[in-house]
This record gives sequence, C-alpha cells and structure tokens, in this order.
Amino acid sequence: MTGSASPAPSPSPSPSRRSVLGAAALAAGAAGTAGLVAAAPDAAAAPPAHSADADPWVTVLADADLVWQRLPKTWYEGPFLGNALLGSGIYAEPGANAIRFTVQHSEVQDHRPEFGSLFGLARLPIGHFTLEPAGTITGVDWRLRLRDAELTGTLTTDRGTLELRAHVHNSRSVLAVEVRPSAGERAFRWVFHPAEAISPRAAFKPLPAGYTANPPAQVADHGGVRAAVQPLLAGGQHVTAWRERTDRGGARTLYAAVAHSHPATTALGRALRSVRTVAALPYGAVAPGHRAWWHAYYRRGFLSFPDARLQRFYWIQLYKVAAAARADAPVMATCGPWLEPTPWPATWWNLNVQLEYWLIHGANHLELDAVTRALGEFRDGLSDQLDAPYRKDSAGIARTTDTRLRNGGDAANGGYAVGIPGQDPPTPEVGNLTWALHNVWLTYRHTMDRRMLREVLFPLLRRAVAYYLHFLEPGPDGRLHLPATFSPEYGVNAPDCNYDLMLLRWGCATLLDAADTLGVRDPSAGRWREVLARLAPYPVDGNGFMIGAGVPFAKSHRHYSHLLAVYPLYEVNWEQPAQRDLIERSLRHWVGFEGALQGYTFTGAASIAAQMGRGEEALEYLGELLTRFIRPNTMYQESGPVIETPLSAAQSLHDMVCQSWGGVIRVFPALPRAWRSVTVHDFRTQGAFLLGAAREDGRTRWVRLRSEAGAPCVLRHSLPAGPVEVRDGRGRPLPYEEVAAGTVRIALDKGGTAVVTARGDRPPMRIAPVAPNEPAPRWGLPA
Repeated sequence: MTGSASPAPSPSPSPSRRSVLGAAALAAGAAGTAGLVAAAPDAAAAPPAHSADADPWVTVLADADLVWQRLPKTWYEGPFLGNALLGSGIYAEPGANAIRFTVQHSEVQDHRPEFGSLFGLARLPIGHFTLEPAGTITGVDWRLRLRDAELTGTLTTDRGTLELRAHVHNSRSVLAVEVRPSAGERAFRWVFHPAEAISPRAAFKPLPAGYTANPPAQVADHGGVRAAVQPLLAGGQHVTAWRERTDRGGARTLYAAVAHSHPATTALGRALRSVRTVAALPYGAVAPGHRAWWHAYYRRGFLSFPDARLQRFYWIQLYKVAAAARADAPVMATCGPWLEPTPWPATWWNLNVQLEYWLIHGANHLELDAVTRALGEFRDGLSDQLDAPYRKDSAGIARTTDTRLRNGGDAANGGYAVGIPGQDPPTPEVGNLTWALHNVWLTYRHTMDRRMLREVLFPLLRRAVAYYLHFLEPGPDGRLHLPATFSPEYGVNAPDCNYDLMLLRWGCATLLDAADTLGVRDPSAGRWREVLARLAPYPVDGNGFMIGAGVPFAKSHRHYSHLLAVYPLYEVNWEQPAQRDLIERSLRHWVGFEGALQGYTFTGAASIAAQMGRGEEALEYLGELLTRFIRPNTMYQESGPVIETPLSAAQSLHDMVCQSWGGVIRVFPALPRAWRSVTVHDFRTQGAFLLGAAREDGRTRWVRLRSEAGAPCVLRHSLPAGPVEVRDGRGRPLPYEEVAAGTVRIALDKGGTAVVTARGDRPPMRIAPVAPNEPAPRWGLPA
C-alpha cells in the first residue's frame, strides 16, 4: 500500500477532549515555580547531564528514554505509543520479515451484555499494520523519546535503511509513522491485517453457549483512503482508516485512525474525516502540536533521586500513564489502550483500577482522573445492576465492567454476586465501589474541590454504604456483623470479611466528615455513627489480619485485600504504637508465602514498609519487583498484560518521598540511606498543597509549600534537629507552631507560600536532577 496523498483542504483545529470534572482538576493542578531558581528555556535536545544551566526536565527525560539496539520480538519488549484512546505497540511480526505496529482503541468493544462483561461486553482486537521492508532485517537502532512521546530511529536491512519517526497524536488521535527509505528500500510497503472481532478471552476460556465471533471486516477504498469496516452483531461498527502520503525528498507517512459507534454506523465517516484532515499535512507539520502537549505535561512536577535505574523507571511510568489515561477517556482496562492476547479484556474494579490511578495525585496529574468522571457519569447503572430490592437507595460495581461500567451479569441470592455470571457459589465483592470511591476521595483531598465532594463522592458513597447497611445484623455480642462476602481473589467467602469491614468503616467515617464539610444534615448520619461504634472488630489471629471470621490467611495470596485498613486507608497505621505489632505480623505473614505472590504484592509491601518509615525495606521490595516481574519496556505480565503494577510502583516511590495522610504532610519519610540527595518539585499533597523540597548530602535543606485551598497545614519537615525558620514567598517571617519534634503547624492562607529551612540557612532553592550513585542500563533492549 503505497502512493502519495491527494490534495486536501487545510484542517481546522481539533477540539480538545475534556470533561467538566477533568477541567476542574486540571485548573486546580496548575502550579508555578515562585521562589525557585528559574529553569533554562525549553530545548529540543538534552544538554549534558547535570550541568548547572541544563533544563532539569529535558535532562531527566533524555536520561530515561528507552532504547532498542536489538529487535523487540514481543509486546513486553517493544516501544509503545498512545493517547488514552488510540494505542500502538511496536515489535517484530512473528514469523515474518516485518515490523508490527498494533492498532487498538480503548473505546472499541462488543455490545452483547447477555454474554457478560468478559465476552459480550469485552474489548475487541482491531488489527495491526506491518512495515515490510524490501530487504531482510539485520538490525534496529530506536529510541522512545519520552519528552516528545515519539519513537525515532533506524531499521537496517541487507538492502539499506528505513529511518522512521512515529507517534500517536495527542489531540488528533491518529497514528503517524514517517519513513525515509534509502535507495535500496524504496519498495517497502505497509499492509493492514484486521483482527478477528472476538473477545480475547476466547483463547483462554470456553465460549458461552450461543456466543459467536462478529463477521469479518470489509476492506475497501474510499476516495483514496483505505478503510477496514468491522460490523458488529449487536449493531454499530468500528473502523480503521488509513492513507499514506509521499513528500518531496521521498519521505512517506502513514496516517491511521480508528472510530467506534454503536448502535449507529457513523464510525466510517468519522474515521475517514480524521485521516483526510491530517493527511493534507507532512509529518513535520503534524508533530509539533503533539510534542508541545507532552512538554507541558511533564513540567507539572519533578522528582529526582540517585538510583538511576529506578528513576528512569519512574519517568517512564509518567509517560505510560498519560499514554493510557485521560479524564475523558474510558477508565483504563487491564492493559490500557493496548489490547494484546489476554483473558482479561475488561476493566477490573477489585484492585486494578485503584492501583492504576494512585500515582496521578502526587505527580500532580489530576487531568488524567477518569475514575471520578466515569463514576459520576454512569452512576445510574451502579444502582440499576443491583438486585431489584436494593436499587432505590444503594449502588455497587461489579468485579469487571465495560467502558460504561456495565457488567452484563445478573445479581443473585438477594445480593450483588459480582463474580463470573452464573458462578456457583457467588463471590460477592461488595466493597469494590467503596474502594473505587476512595480514589475519588483522594482526588478530592488533593484538590479540596467541594463541588467534586458534593456532586460525586458524597452521593455515591452514601449509596455504596447504604447497600452494606441492608445486610448488617447484630450478633449475640451486641456488635454489627456482615454475612459472608468475598475478599478479592482469596477463593473463600467469609463472614465479617476484613475487605468489607475496613471499607465500610472508612465509608461511614468519610460520610460523616463530608456531611460536616458540606453542611448537610443527613438523616442517615445517626446510623453511620452507630456503625462506627458497634461494627465488629477486624478478625485477627496470631499471624495478623485474617481474611474474615473463621477464615485465616493460610495460603499464598498476591492480593492485600485483607490489609486495606493499613494501606491505603491508613486507619490502622504505624503512628499508633499499639498497632505496630499487628502491622508487622500481618506484613511478614502475607509476603512469607511465596507460591502465588505477584508484582503488585511487592508494590503494596513497599508502600506499607514506607508507612513504617523503612526506606531500605521498601527499596528491597521494589528491587524484587524490577528483578522478578518487570519486562524490558517496563510492562508487566501475568496470564496476560496488566498495567496496574508498574504504575503502582510509582506510587510506592511517592510513598517513600512524601506521605500526607491523616492531616500531616511528611517530607522524605522513608528514604534509603543511599539516597543522600533528592529533589522534588510541585508534588501534590492532601490538603491541596504543592510541595517542593531538596535533600543534599543526607540532610533536608529546604521545604516549600504552596496552598491552593487554605486548608490546615501541618508539616513534618525532616530538617535536621534544631530551630527552624518559616518564611513566605517574599522572605518575610510566617507564624507557626511547633506541635511535635520536627513537626510544625503553619498559618497559610489560600495562595500563600511557606518556605521552611534550618535557622540561619539560606540554601539555593533549585530544581535540578541529582547525580546517580552508579551507572545503570537503560530500559528497552540496549546492546
């Protein structure tokens, strides 16, 4: 498929995709750099690492670029591009002399709910392009430039070279691949291969009775634009359209777009328009707007520490999460916008979603929060899918859903059986919605946006807790008890399941706080207080937290569903001396069973260790993760690709650098001894503060906070013992109170800035990368 594009009119700017809450979060996250040494002007290429006048973002991102000097053979080895909707993974075509560019889209799914979320509502594979050279491939030299979100490099064959540049455009939502062939490679070609439109789960599990694949795609020319039209048995279609243009000088650029529609058949027209509009322009005219978005994205925060391998991993996760998530895109499925063979072609709500989005808070990227937007937008379905007696006042979410939070299964046995439809016995994961709402609460706490609290969190959490209240019953001990529910993945239902008791207690306490904040006199408040006073205690034994009453934690289990009160809820925490032994025993017992542990076991353990102030231990857990589970391109694999674990590792790093639970901002609470220098800038904390801080030669030199909401400010600063000074952004003294050793309460108004240093110290407040302790290989497949 070759040839130049026919002339087309100049495109009009594409409107940005934006939701109301996403826009509010973005506005709330805007941050400045007052009081800091100005960074160097934006540059196209990185200056020498750590030079005094280098732009810090350019430096760290260039250092984190992934490189390939060996040909990637699988999804877990190759480059990946995306804009939360359209995604592409690049690797060798199996069994062929070609390079595969996958084409997948987070909105493309089936619409047959009678077959459940994993078949009838599953994400559907779309297909892939192959770049087929004239000669035999002999080598690659590629670089995924994180700052530009762009793949560049050379494919070498025995007949010449193919120089390529590729990106998935941020706002135009097209895959753009420019190839400049040498003389011997001018005959290279692109070929599109439509995939069978069937749930990927079909390769792993038996098909439901009556389920068949959708009919084959039809490929045809539409006035110079090729399109593969995939009809759906349930009505609607998804369409991949593409065109190749040739510019003077011989560069050939492939542009491809995907559209999905149901039940209408409008996807073809939208896909054709997208391609025709962009194909009027050469690659060099299309890419700058894409790069500009990414340049601005990264500058919303900064983190540098002296572990080169782990720091590169961290910045790759910031790239990955923005390639996979936006507030107005679907909530991330298990593998983001990149759909590879998987038994899990849906969105998972009993851990995956929660972990996928944690890092956006500290990283100051709330413009990526699809969870708050989706739960608010599709809230009616969260009640409609419950068993009929509970729809009036309750809400819940199934283990697995599609993009509109539909499960397709039926409630059973008077409760919300959210396992596989028809599973016997049912596995009621009642707490999934409450845990998802904890993510919404985190977004609220990091922005202090009362509108979000009033319009999304409070009304939905009220319904999630109301569902629990239908099943609470007093026992002979006078306590309120839950019937048997399911602790995710353990395999056994248990009464007084810790997963549910912990979430119910958090939900009631949060509702009371929210009602007080909003000035609401809620008629259920008395019941919430009663639950907090009378709820059954968490079942524990000699090994720590149990799964539930009568069900000990007695086998290897990757999930920390029984430990949520410790992390991420912090209701049982290390700063309560009476709870330390219980936390210690529970952590040791959980990670002591080796058989079933997986990657996110170690990210959860790292965050719990960070809560305990044990930076060495947290780093050891992350080291286990990287060594045992993380693949060359930083993706993660179990039976199929799952994206939450590497992203949650970034949150574990956040927990080592800053924690802000319980109304206290803790600076550098769990750093390993080897991290003698750390720089952080515009790290977002609870209370809507933006934190900057620097550690030099093992000592914290300065801490800076800017308040966006005027919330109470209590800071555990980690400065050396001794008197401190607190000044505003102009250097004037600010009133403060020392509430404990190393902890101060600062009177800080909305918009105000506080700078804390040791008395008499005036360190330069500079955003700069720290020098690595030792060299480390790049991610990707370096030589």
